Amino acid sequence: MYVLDPTSISTCPLHSSTTQINMATSLTIQKLMLLLEICLVLFSVTTIATKDASSETVGPIFILGDSIVDVGTNNYLKNCKAQVNRPYYGVDYPGSIATGRFSNGFNPADTIVQLLGGYEESPPPFLALLAHSSNLTGDLLKGVNFASGGAAIITGIGTDLVGNVIFMDEQIQQFATVQGNITTLLGASKGQLLIQNSMYIICVGSNDIMNYVLYHPTTPEVFIANITATFGIQLENLYKLGARKFGIMGVPPVGCCPVSRAYTGSGDCGPISNGLSATFYTALKSLLKNLSSTLEGFKYSLANSYNMTMSVIENPPPEFKDVKTACCGNHSIDGIKDCKEGGYLCGNRDNHLFWDAFHPSQAASKLSAKEMVFGEDPNFVTPINFSTLRKA
Repeated sequence: MYVLDPTSISTCPLHSSTTQINMATSLTIQKLMLLLEICLVLFSVTTIATKDASSETVGPIFILGDSIVDVGTNNYLKNCKAQVNRPYYGVDYPGSIATGRFSNGFNPADTIVQLLGGYEESPPPFLALLAHSSNLTGDLLKGVNFASGGAAIITGIGTDLVGNVIFMDEQIQQFATVQGNITTLLGASKGQLLIQNSMYIICVGSNDIMNYVLYHPTTPEVFIANITATFGIQLENLYKLGARKFGIMGVPPVGCCPVSRAYTGSGDCGPISNGLSATFYTALKSLLKNLSSTLEGFKYSLANSYNMTMSVIENPPPEFKDVKTACCGNHSIDGIKDCKEGGYLCGNRDNHLFWDAFHPSQAASKLSAKEMVFGEDPNFVTPINFSTLRKA
């Protein structure tokens, strides 16, 4: 039986010489046709794989951060207190499944990639791929979500409240594993090109700020300087691994989320946490501008989640009837309860800005995603939007 050597694909006998034909006379016409068919299939597969791996337009999407963009990472963690794989979470997700998203349906990770194109929802969690994938390396080429609810820029803060979660430094280590696998699969040159053409969406910092408000470990100025410097190192570490396109989501006004309003006692937004959120955005803007001028090929889009959220709170669009209380869990400014089956659930999730005590509703996620991906207002996204960054 004639066996085709895959290494000979580039010299496959599509146009044989007379000598080659004479050498093949012992083969039947049927075998020759079979050989030709095998060669063409292998050639096509190789061409498609090469085209996908070395695309000069866009690569996959990788997502890092906290509960805003977590799509189920924490489901796989032992001793984790920040888990939401229970109703009413996911009530508006296809099939009403509680996936581990901190939302009634899709979250910003999903709504952003849907608008960018090529995805029906966020890439799966890294830990889910490890646990269930029979084709791990191939799945990695489609993107990965590393985000973990409760994660922060500074490793270890807030663990007394959230338990075991995956902080930013560890998420970057996980990405390094993915990068190594992709390089092994595609080779150094093509693998690095894929990594560079990929987009990196990052949403983190809210938990750092909320932890600061609870414990006040240092002055506000020192705190902002510390988390900005640490985040800068983390971005540089991703850059060293090949990342070039950074879609950064700034911290929203965490003082206006239902739990913060409850803690003020008046139902108003918490001024300390909101001030820190706004100050951190300013620091981020300066940090990213500096990195883009010092690191060759570093490109970014910075979403001002603070301004976007405050614009909705101060001037609610018609679709939002409630921009203060949570749809699930607490029914008043004064009472904060867990979002769970049997508890309070609002009748219309689409007219609430907040889903639970901390997180946006699916409707809010869709609204903010449109601004991040296609918006042109520099008060909301700068210097370019996520769609332009994706194609850069």
